[in-house]
Amino acid sequence: MLLVFILIGCIIGIHALPCLKKEYPDGIVCVCTEEYCDTLENVDLIEKDDIVLVSTSMAGLRFEVTHSKHGRRNSFIANSTKYGINIMSKGDALHPDESTDNLSNLLCMNIDVTVNRSITYQTNVGFGGAFTGAVSHVMETIPKKLQNHVYRSYFSKTEGIGYTMIRMPIGGSDFDFVPWAHQESPVHDASLSNFLSLDKRDFKRISQLSDLKSAAGIDEIKFIGAAWSPPPWMKTNNDWTGLSTLKPEYYRTWAQYHLKFLELMADRGIHFWAFSTGNEPLNGLVGWFFIHFMSLGWTASEQAIWVGEHLGPLLRNSSFKDVKLLGGDDQRFVMPYWFEQMNASHKDALRYLDGFAVHWYWNDVTPVVLLDDTHRLFPDKFILNTESCIVDKLVGVFPMTFHGPLLGSWERAEQYAQSYIEDFTHWVVGWVDWNIVLDEAGGPNYVNGTVDAPIIVNTTAKNEFYKQPMFYAIGHFSRFIVENSTRIKVHSSNDCVLTVGYQRPDKSIVIVLFNKDSQKTNIKLRDGNTKIRLTVPPRSIHTLVYY
Repeated sequence: MLLVFILIGCIIGIHALPCLKKEYPDGIVCVCTEEYCDTLENVDLIEKDDIVLVSTSMAGLRFEVTHSKHGRRNSFIANSTKYGINIMSKGDALHPDESTDNLSNLLCMNIDVTVNRSITYQTNVGFGGAFTGAVSHVMETIPKKLQNHVYRSYFSKTEGIGYTMIRMPIGGSDFDFVPWAHQESPVHDASLSNFLSLDKRDFKRISQLSDLKSAAGIDEIKFIGAAWSPPPWMKTNNDWTGLSTLKPEYYRTWAQYHLKFLELMADRGIHFWAFSTGNEPLNGLVGWFFIHFMSLGWTASEQAIWVGEHLGPLLRNSSFKDVKLLGGDDQRFVMPYWFEQMNASHKDALRYLDGFAVHWYWNDVTPVVLLDDTHRLFPDKFILNTESCIVDKLVGVFPMTFHGPLLGSWERAEQYAQSYIEDFTHWVVGWVDWNIVLDEAGGPNYVNGTVDAPIIVNTTAKNEFYKQPMFYAIGHFSRFIVENSTRIKVHSSNDCVLTVGYQRPDKSIVIVLFNKDSQKTNIKLRDGNTKIRLTVPPRSIHTLVYY
């Protein structure tokens, strides 16, 4: 089968390799081995009169590319290839039992999408994922060639989905084998006299990141740091987890700790674009009774004092003065209250923050208008999503869910697509997912928490990994909404099709369309004098690129 795929590619000139599909009870994954891994066609090389459509569907399309030209009918059927071959996937057609008699289905059959380039919003800063201790371990279990396929799949700008950002824990996180921090001893050492070098776990990740850059053919990555907890001796409970705050006598020490980490990483060629004031501060304040991984509790008022009097001045008067400082790094439900409280508690605290970091958990019960309120109150601060994953049984936080990775789950891809569009249409400037890879169980980690990831590695056979539908859902945004793209106004006539649009620095337009409905849908897109018609399959995601 692999030889057939490669030969077809040579005969008809395909520059991308198609998905090697494998079906599971919950859907389809794309299998990558040492010898083979699917790629995305480089659609950036389009001419001024080109129109390109990239499609992924529940029924099995994965980054299927269709081409047309301005001046033709500009009609697309999303399950036709650029070679004009009809490859209708099983399940893409309207099922006989999906009645179109009711008004709802009738409204979803024909959708108008209107683009207005003259109305602009926020500018995109990038997309990425986290390189945790668990990721480092899982990557270490597979052969180098397979590792390189992972790196290219995520970070290649020509074959992959174009990630440009990596979130990296400062010390340990919940996805490690043990909780850990720098300078665990000697205790009560405010001068950090033993924090003279990085940890062996840092060195391993630095080596892996060098391999990543080489494999993906990239030079620069925007690194984002976040600390889960200081060494226990700095905390009021002298423990990694539980109800805790930072002892006031170590406020300056904890700030110096962050700068020391930036310095030691820079010495090894890892230059941070940003870091946050700490991962999920509410975990150590109110969530400690069900959160059993590393945490440090803060109130907004206490954190404002730490930032305004210690971390902020120290950072801005250092050689790292241009590194961005992100506040919050917690759930949407703290916004904008957390930052209003910081502002009220210390006059300089928010002056030192460049932006606000937000996580996506609990979004189903938290109104998106909180993002709008935050932007309205603090328009000079950008909002960046810094963590997302499908959570299962994470130390009892979500007891009503019963699965870690669900191989092939299209529903989870849809959760991502809907959340991305929701956030981007409410001022979020980019998205950093959680672990870029995990094992089959959704780990490993010291609290036995299980979550899903866009790529799941077969750590038993150690000879393949699986690209989940989530991977392709993310790619419809991350590959095409390049850095410094500006969001423009796009309107859909019905919420059956959700959409968001951007103008890229080269003036090309990117429109992402998510058909939530269980029937095929006809879309008429109008952008000034440009009119494009599309027929898209049920439950599918599409990216349209044109000038």
